[in-house]
Amino acid sequence: MASPSGEDALEPCEGLSLPDAENLPSPRSRSASISSTGSSGRLQLRHRVAQLMACVEDISSDDEIHEEVSRTLDEAFLIWGKKLKDKWQEFRLHLVTWNVGTASPPPDVTSLLQLNSLGSTTDMYVIGLQEVNSKITTFLSDLAFDDPWSIFFMTVLSPLGYMKLSSVRMQGLLLLIFVKHVHLPFIRDIHTHYTRTGLYGYWGNKGGVSIRMSVFGHTVCFMNCHLPAHIENTEQRLDDFEKILEMQFEGEGIPSPLDHEVLFWFGDLNFRIADYGIHFVRESINNKRFSVLWEKDQLNMAKKKEAFLREFKEGPLLFKPTYKFDLYSDVYDTSEKKRKPAWTDRILWKVRNSYEASKEGEFPEEENAISISLTNYISHMSYGISDHKPVTGTFKLEMKPLVSDPLVTLNAEGEWSAEHDVLIRYSAVREFPSSAWDWIGLFQMNFRHVKDYVTYAWVEDDEIASNRDSKQVYMSGSEIPKMGGEFLLCYYSNNLQSIVGISEPFQIQPSQTPTEKDLPEEGSSLLQKPDNPESGDSVESPKNSEL
Repeated sequence: MASPSGEDALEPCEGLSLPDAENLPSPRSRSASISSTGSSGRLQLRHRVAQLMACVEDISSDDEIHEEVSRTLDEAFLIWGKKLKDKWQEFRLHLVTWNVGTASPPPDVTSLLQLNSLGSTTDMYVIGLQEVNSKITTFLSDLAFDDPWSIFFMTVLSPLGYMKLSSVRMQGLLLLIFVKHVHLPFIRDIHTHYTRTGLYGYWGNKGGVSIRMSVFGHTVCFMNCHLPAHIENTEQRLDDFEKILEMQFEGEGIPSPLDHEVLFWFGDLNFRIADYGIHFVRESINNKRFSVLWEKDQLNMAKKKEAFLREFKEGPLLFKPTYKFDLYSDVYDTSEKKRKPAWTDRILWKVRNSYEASKEGEFPEEENAISISLTNYISHMSYGISDHKPVTGTFKLEMKPLVSDPLVTLNAEGEWSAEHDVLIRYSAVREFPSSAWDWIGLFQMNFRHVKDYVTYAWVEDDEIASNRDSKQVYMSGSEIPKMGGEFLLCYYSNNLQSIVGISEPFQIQPSQTPTEKDLPEEGSSLLQKPDNPESGDSVESPKNSEL
């Protein structure tokens, strides 16, 4: 660390005697006089720590002083950690991986999503599926419309206040992310990508689909992978995953997957249990001697040898291997092939070391810190639609929000009804990159995705007033639902391709004579304007289809 100059220069420690060192003021009492906020206090604190390090070097032969200094520093770190955690926010995430074997959705996923135990405490659901039905007729239909699995999960989660934030599909691989409405303005820079690894990279039956984003200012990436099968293909699995990690998201300044602060890796990774025969494996499972099998799990062995895997963490495998089962049973494969059971379905994660992210010789800033704890890692034996059992991981992310204010705030003004035109007032932060293609949508409370609006207003074309602090736009009363009810307003940014502001819920007063057009159809918007956004995961502004 370079020495500061001027009045912040380090005081020399040369010639310091042991009695002098013992009489040095305690760092704890000194820190009481230093402001805990602001750059001035931080600079003073770093200055004192540098002084302390210089003194420790000078008295390096005295173990007793070393122990005393170490105890004092431990106490300081405890105080620092408590103060830091007081500012941190908890973000709960439930992640699912499931090879569904081309099956249709089951009748109920309450257990899979842990809706009874987790309730509304989950902030985000991440659902990674493999082997979704991708026969040519089904796949073409799914390109034009939402696939059955997406519709199914939207039907389950939208009434609970979750919106489909993003999705990406590559043949049988599907990744869905749902988030609570309240978090929408703080999840930004969403990008998707897919990487084919089947048939030397030309076929998408194997590979990975990824979604990355910024969550309260922290970069997070999710990778759902389906790697090559069979016990002898360990090296191919590792090579394919390395290729997937090398991919780059489109756009400027977007980090590679490994450079995100948090990276989740999950899917049907297809690693098997080596060396042991099928009878020994099944006997060990029946006796719940899982630890014997861990030692020969190919992924566990690879993590010890391969440098690019060492930083990935995984919870203990305290559940039975999840492959291969007879359909609609908890009996392992009884077919002629009699596949050996294996933990093919896994969830791992990696947290970027904040010390590595900081410049050499500098202390990492507290804003870079993020921590993850795994609260639950289980399989779900009751689901039998495929030969794989689904696996879920429930995580608690703790982080200091680097983004605490929405880019846009908006609200419905006055009484809303279909009897007259209605007003919306909004304001944006100074640095917000607004566009003529931005729009404000009117949504039902249980809306499924960003295209599931009732109607919308252009922020420029429908503007009627503005001042230094805010702007006003209108919506035509003829497009307001006559049946009334509870609704939300969302501001969609064309440049950022995401919702950047959301209003508080508000009531639309019912009209005397609701019309037929106000009755919602299953899975569609209440009112389809002729220039509504086209289908597709990337939302096209409604104005684009007017051109």
